[in-house]
Amino acid sequence: MYSLPQHKYTPNLHHKVCKNSSPFHPFRVYCSTTTNTTSTPKSNVKPLVIEPGLVPVVPRVITTIDNHRPMNNDTSLQSTWSHRAWVTFGCTTLLVSLGESIKGAMDLNMWVEPIIASWVGYILADLGSGVYHWAIDNYGDGSTPIVGAQIEAFQGHHKWPWTITRREFANNLHALARAVTFIVLPVVLVCHDPVVQGFVGVCSGCIMFSQQFHAWAHGTKSRLPPLVVALQEAGVLVSRSQHAAHHRPPYNNNYCIVSGVWNEFLDKHKVFEVMEMVLYFKTGVRPRSWTEPAPEWIEEIEISSQIQAQ
Repeated sequence: MYSLPQHKYTPNLHHKVCKNSSPFHPFRVYCSTTTNTTSTPKSNVKPLVIEPGLVPVVPRVITTIDNHRPMNNDTSLQSTWSHRAWVTFGCTTLLVSLGESIKGAMDLNMWVEPIIASWVGYILADLGSGVYHWAIDNYGDGSTPIVGAQIEAFQGHHKWPWTITRREFANNLHALARAVTFIVLPVVLVCHDPVVQGFVGVCSGCIMFSQQFHAWAHGTKSRLPPLVVALQEAGVLVSRSQHAAHHRPPYNNNYCIVSGVWNEFLDKHKVFEVMEMVLYFKTGVRPRSWTEPAPEWIEEIEISSQIQAQ
């Protein structure tokens, strides 16, 4: 600190309280001046004093950059030729299965049973998507055999949910398409029953495309195709509002992502909570939904700089 300079012919000794008009925290500054007829400074001049207890403390703001945050031009969101190949194989397998069902129904003049079987497949696909989604959200990690990559991907999805709308089509579906190819193809080659093929084709098709339904549930209404919006509002596909509830704490509801028809029943009757209790008493493993969300699960909002980086 320093003493204020003294000037000739200044007013007599006085003290003035200066109040800061800062909108943050008030503090007082005491200023001293003294009259002096000579140029020799006096030794008893009081210094400028700021009361320590009243000085505003401005918190330090530390800006960090998450190097793992996906950007719009991230190659991990783009499709590769391998992705496209698996989606092609998966779609071909589905078409053959449905074709077998239609052909068998025509040959046998039997339509009611395959249609009912297809409807059951559609309903059970939604339930299956919910059970699988619940399992990988709550158990395992990136080192888990077979599904470790998907567990890690879903954890990243909770932190950056908007990235699923940036993923290219084949990139989003290739993992499920590969599973559908290996599971459905043997059924197509061995079984020619139109009822079985109707069930298998629709159920596996809904599961394969569930990630696309999931992506649409994160989209904005103005950017979605009108047909998709109509199907969401009709309850044929999982709606945006229903799935948005899954991304709010405590992150333990609305797991189904095909049509969402099972969500109300499963949440109302606490089916997943009962399953968690059974697994806990049998294995001692606690699900992630029982604890506070880890930092990697806290959603980060998309910022404008990410959009501009596209």
